Amino acid sequence: MTERTTAENRQTPEGQAAQHREDAIAGWTDVYFKRTKQAVGRFGDAQVTYALFMRRPVISAPGMVIDWLNQVAADRGIEFEVDLRYREGKWVGAGEPIMYISGSLYHLCDLETLLLQKLGPACVAAHNAFSMCADLPHVAFLAMDARHCAGTEMADLMAYAASVGSERAKRKVGAVGFVGGSTDATAHYFGKEKGAGTMPHAFIGYAGSTLRAAEMYDECFSDEPMTVLVDYFGHEVTDSLEVCRAFRKRAREGQLSLRIDIAGSRYMETLDPPASYAVLERHVPEAIRGFRTEEELRYLVGPGVSAAAIWRLREALDEAGFQKVRIVASSGFGPKKCRLMADAHAPINVIGTGSFLPIRWSETYATADIVEYNGKPRVKVGREFLLRR
Repeated sequence: MTERTTAENRQTPEGQAAQHREDAIAGWTDVYFKRTKQAVGRFGDAQVTYALFMRRPVISAPGMVIDWLNQVAADRGIEFEVDLRYREGKWVGAGEPIMYISGSLYHLCDLETLLLQKLGPACVAAHNAFSMCADLPHVAFLAMDARHCAGTEMADLMAYAASVGSERAKRKVGAVGFVGGSTDATAHYFGKEKGAGTMPHAFIGYAGSTLRAAEMYDECFSDEPMTVLVDYFGHEVTDSLEVCRAFRKRAREGQLSLRIDIAGSRYMETLDPPASYAVLERHVPEAIRGFRTEEELRYLVGPGVSAAAIWRLREALDEAGFQKVRIVASSGFGPKKCRLMADAHAPINVIGTGSFLPIRWSETYATADIVEYNGKPRVKVGREFLLRR
């Protein structure tokens, strides 16, 4: 076994983190950028300015990019100048530079790949989160994106983005916005110490009945509010009322919520297409009177967690005297579905969603171009709109 050197043995945690960052930069940056760095090191450095922008409108979410850039600058003992044109939470038009970054070409050229990875997806996700919260300002959202992310780094980035979009919706329309996330690691983005959540379908299957699952949960977590998942057996109305009757005190005190996450292959108990139309006709007839696309109709009166399903569950609870029991909805609640739920005034209290994640990944591609070399404006033909003004 080879002995470690004295210097390696003395390496501080900060030094280990810096080395890890440099290893990641070397391993994950595009080779042509690394070759540029090698050539610049041979022929002489230059002071340059990069413009970072996107091809579609977004909400600016630059926090993680800037933090990472500052860490790299500290590791290398240099400084970068960041000219942030759109601060966190601001709307940005297509093609408008979100920021300009100036500094040594030798130290910037190998960072471009990783900078863009941290910027584009966050800005699109923030835009989606803002749209959802703004369309449903009275609904609380829970970030349940972690299971849909490609690793923990993406999960961290997406939770940050949801918090940025949520904060903008709070400022603009007084929205409740995102009140928490499903993991402890990302809870801090929403001002919490721990993640939120109660039971998945697996817990209902393990318990053998919806009521037994609620009893088990109550025994383990008696001091916490309880959300019971009620769609496992396809008896959403029946099981909901059974749980409410068994936990009248919780129901009376507003400490009980019912969550529906119905598969898109079936209708909620008591519903079919005619019954779904009838529910909306009773409550929000204007939602189904005009022209609707197939996708819109599915969200309103189709199978799965439709507006009709939510209204029907609310009806059943109110008729049984459980007006304080809250409804939590999940399953495909992205910007389009949230907009339709707003049109239908769906009585949702909380939405659990990971659907603020970008659907078309090509929309998340951020781009960078150098627009100044040693103080002189210069950019490739066709990108003159990026020049700093």
